[in-house]
Amino acid sequence: MSQIPSFRVGSGFDVHPFADGRKLFIGGIEIPFHRGLLGHSDADVLLHALTDAILGALGLPDIGVWFPNTSAEFAGIDSAILLERVWEKVKTQGWTLGNADMTILAEQPKLNPHREAMKQKIAGILGVDVSQIAIKATTCEKLGFVGREEGIAAQAVVLMVKAN
Repeated sequence: MSQIPSFRVGSGFDVHPFADGRKLFIGGIEIPFHRGLLGHSDADVLLHALTDAILGALGLPDIGVWFPNTSAEFAGIDSAILLERVWEKVKTQGWTLGNADMTILAEQPKLNPHREAMKQKIAGILGVDVSQIAIKATTCEKLGFVGREEGIAAQAVVLMVKAN
C-alpha cells in the first residue's frame, strides 16, 4: 500500500435558492439583504462549499452525509458550527489548511464590501492566517438561475497539508 501524500486537493460546490423571510448568511456573516437563502440550515452556500472541499480532499463523505437535512438537530443551524465540527475531525487526523480559494456567484447583493469580514470569520474558524483564505465574487451576467436572481452558488478549492 502506498503512503498517503502530504498534500491533498479538494473541491466543493453548493447552491441555494432565495427565500423571503429569511436572513442571508454568506461566509459565516449576516449580509444585509431583503431575502435570505432557503435551506435546512442557515443555507450559507460559501461555508457549505468550503466544508465539502475539505471533506473531499480527505476522501470523506460529503456535508449531507455528516449533517443530513432530515435531522431536526441541524434545522436552522449556523453553518459555521458545521464547519467547526468537520474541522475538529480533520485536525485530529493531522491535517491543516494550505489555502482555500472560493468564488461566490451572485447578481445581488454586492458582496465586495463584506469580503474581508468573511475572510476573517473563516480564518478564525480554521485557525489559519487570513492570507490563506481567498474569496472572490462574480455575477453570471444575467444568465441562468443566478443571473435571474433566483439564488446564489459558491465553489471552493482547498489544499490540505498533512502535519509531519
